[in-house]
Amino acid sequence: MTRIGCIAATASGREAAAYLEALWPHEVEVVELGTVADSLRAAFQGCDAVVSFLATGATVRILAPLLGHKTTDAPVVCVDEGRRFAIALLGGHYGANDLARRVADAIGAEPVISNAKDADGVRPLPPLPRSRIIVGVGASRGVSAAEVLETVAAALAEAGLSPADVSALATADVKADEAGIAEAARRWGWPIHYRTAEELAAVEVPNPSEAVRAAVGTPSVAEAAAIYAGPGRAPGRLLVHKKKSAREYPMATAAVAEHSDHFERRGRLAVIGLGPGARDLTAPRALAELRATEVVVGLDQYVDQIRDVLPADVRVEATGLGAEELRARSAVDLARAGYRVALIGSGDAGVYAMASPALDHAETAEIDVVCIPGITAATTASNVLGAPLGHDHCSISLSDLHTPWPAIERRVRAAADGDFVVSFYNPRSAKRDWQLPKALAILAGQRPDTTPIGWVRNAGRPDETHGLTTLAEFDPSVVDMYTTVIVGCSQSRIVAGRFVTPRGYRWADR
Repeated sequence: MTRIGCIAATASGREAAAYLEALWPHEVEVVELGTVADSLRAAFQGCDAVVSFLATGATVRILAPLLGHKTTDAPVVCVDEGRRFAIALLGGHYGANDLARRVADAIGAEPVISNAKDADGVRPLPPLPRSRIIVGVGASRGVSAAEVLETVAAALAEAGLSPADVSALATADVKADEAGIAEAARRWGWPIHYRTAEELAAVEVPNPSEAVRAAVGTPSVAEAAAIYAGPGRAPGRLLVHKKKSAREYPMATAAVAEHSDHFERRGRLAVIGLGPGARDLTAPRALAELRATEVVVGLDQYVDQIRDVLPADVRVEATGLGAEELRARSAVDLARAGYRVALIGSGDAGVYAMASPALDHAETAEIDVVCIPGITAATTASNVLGAPLGHDHCSISLSDLHTPWPAIERRVRAAADGDFVVSFYNPRSAKRDWQLPKALAILAGQRPDTTPIGWVRNAGRPDETHGLTTLAEFDPSVVDMYTTVIVGCSQSRIVAGRFVTPRGYRWADR
């Protein structure tokens, strides 16, 4: 079975279970084997974790005869009929607490965690890992993720193991650009360890191949990568010899080895966009990542914004304005050292924010990187004003601290020529008061004076203010660096006090 088994008895429960299965397709299976009780028992005995959309009392009564020890039983989370609570029922520190938070974030519920250490906000010591399993993977160029997953699953099954037992995948470094292997690892959350041909060639294996040596410089990839433990470490014990894909024309191989010690911990960097400021506009996925982080790196005012979400023992690296490159380097270095790091910013991390410098610095780092999307200032401002971004639009930053003004001016002229709706970021500061009037003059040269222009300051925050007028009437002095300015195109108009850019559904009249 798959990693998480979902059990439901009602229409509401089945709907929620199906939603989780669609959201996490390679982790979740809705288990339906005979009666609901039969399904729950089968999931508990065959899956790595269980989400029960049944009453807690019913879940306990059905599972009571099967309970063994918390270190070996599958963790169980219960979700009530109204989907208000995700309750960590069994195995809290062995996966249920994290799963309850994850399910709650997915369905908009409240996680219920009853362990004392979780209740007082102190992170408990993690349980000892249940496995030290490395799966070595070999592949032909262009292998699909599906074939890699099938081959790995077959090898694990032969060893009596499940995907949850895997510590990492390992392969040759020449496969670092193999999308199928990367996608297979991503689906199960496995890190990948890339080994050089020299490292792999030094490993003694039962099934060497001269054809493989000719192709990649080592007589073995799957077996050698599974066994190799690093300099000064005892090699792993091979549990499953090289196993080829079962497809007619196999493109993947896998081997499984058990190690006496783990690989060095692989760090994780999450680049998170917090959205415009209001908590209810921050993505649930971002909040889940923050609750699980060990280190937070960010601008001091953004850190203050989410302190109540963070674990009590989290390490905070907060700096002031102008230290963006420093924050990016610091976050990557901490992840490289093995920490789980959250690098935070406002809006969306990939829009005029921290994702770009962070990913630049992470180019050579052996860390896992994930970017969590957020609602942008332009999107928030658009919804405050009406629907100004209803047709083609672009965003331009007027800050010449990052881009020379001649380049900015060329982009504004191109937007004017193309009749784009334009969102201006960083429109005006105490030392930069001429760029916005200049940009508006360029746009005004190619669209009427009656073109709508709206501004929103501190969009999505308690002190939000906004205004709507025309190009002819707009006063640039009302805006600052906390403001987003949106200028309409030639077709934009003000309708009942709202800024609207028509989508142009003329096809409907044909």
